[in-house]
Parts: sequence; C-alpha cells; structure tokens
Amino acid sequence: MQEIIIDLNCDMGESFGAYRLGMDEMLLPFITSANIACGFHAGDAAVMRRTVRACKSHNVAIGAHPGLPDLSGFGRRAMQITPDEAYEMVIYQIGALMGFVQSEGTTLRHVKPHGALYNMAASNRELAEAIAEAVYRVDSELILFGLAGSELTQAGLRRGLLVAEEAFADRNYRMDGTLTPRSEANAVLNDSVEAAEQAALLVKDGIAWTSDGGSIRITADTLCIHGDSPHALEFAKAIRHRLEREGVDVKAPDLRPFSSR
Repeated sequence: MQEIIIDLNCDMGESFGAYRLGMDEMLLPFITSANIACGFHAGDAAVMRRTVRACKSHNVAIGAHPGLPDLSGFGRRAMQITPDEAYEMVIYQIGALMGFVQSEGTTLRHVKPHGALYNMAASNRELAEAIAEAVYRVDSELILFGLAGSELTQAGLRRGLLVAEEAFADRNYRMDGTLTPRSEANAVLNDSVEAAEQAALLVKDGIAWTSDGGSIRITADTLCIHGDSPHALEFAKAIRHRLEREGVDVKAPDLRPFSSR
C-alpha cells in the first residue's frame, strides 16, 4: 500500500507594530510548514525574526509569504499591478525574510504568495510567470506553493521549480477549482469537524466540496490552515489528529519532485 504524505501549512508572522494577529506559538506543534509574512500585507522586522526563531525551534519548514503592499486591507484587495511589479515585490519580500532565515542559521524552503496576489496569480498567466521567475531567480531550489491546478503552479513547473499543489481544508470551492470568494456565503468552513472531514477527503480521495453542495477532484501536496482565523487552533488540532488517525504521514515537502507528479 502506497504511503500517503501531506504537508500542513499555516500563514504566520502577521502581527506588526502594536498589532497582534494570530496564535503562532500555539499552532506550531500541529503544522509542518509556515508561510511568514514579509512586511507588505503584514509583519515587520521584529515579527519576522521572532517567527523564524519559533519555527526553527519547532522544526517547522519556513516559507516566505509575499503579498500586495496593502496593510490596511491585509493584502486581500486586488490591485492593478504589472508583471514587472509582481516580480520586483516578490523578490524584495523573499530577500527580506531570507536575511532573517540565514542570520538564524536555518533554511528558507518555499514561497507562497498571499491573499489577493495568490488569487490573481491563480488565473493570470503573466503574473504567475513573473512570480515563478522571481522565485527561480532568487533560489531555483525553493518550492513554489500555489492553488492546485492553477496558472501559478503550471508556471512554476514550466520554469523548472519544485511545486506544491495546495488545497484548503477550511474553504469551499467553485466548480472550476477556484476558491469561493470570501464575500460570498459558505466561502469559509466554521466547524472543525467539517474541516477535518474535508481534509481527509482531500488527502485520501482527492475530493473537495463546492459552495453549491457539489464536489470536485483535487490533487494536493499541502493543505492550508488560515492562522488569522478565530478557529485556527481548533482546526489545526482537529485536522492533524484526523489525518494521523487515517494513517496519513504529515510532514513538510522534501526538496525533490513529489510522488503526485
């Protein structure tokens, strides 16, 4: 019987200045990869340093989480940007986090765009290619995380990057494989049992629910848990425990092609 492996990633380091967001320290024991904000949509120098140190102490793989320059909108509002601007802002933010990663004697493993930038790159080929090129130019061994089956993951594969196809245990999907916008009803799952059930379905059967009550097929290498959700800790515990009960090996992606490829 083939071993089933999945990564659990979580957005972290999204506090900044006097503002405290998320429950990073409590979540770290239940996840295997962290996407650390790099100062554009959230995060600051002190938070980046502190989060890198915490991830290192918990043996959690570290990734950069570059977003749009929109603190007040938490990077979740679409902006009109050119591919060149996307390329430059991704390189800038990876570089900022990489400085802290290297100074703490650890390794940057992946890059996952945040929020609106992530969603824009999922459907816009030119933006996707610019982001993939930025990641490749900084370090061709970094793993690019993107929405499963999206323009972003396809761009990463074309550029020769290792790619982690991502699915969401706490979100509903549309029939075309995109995430249901947060502005619509039933976009977010608010029950930990339901989220754990979706996680198990995604990992074992390659199935996700849609907001209209249907289902679609998705192949995933990593599952996301939103660290800024009020239910984040409850969800992380429920999902991790459910997957382990199902015999799934929960661990960060290796720096090699995934078995699903």
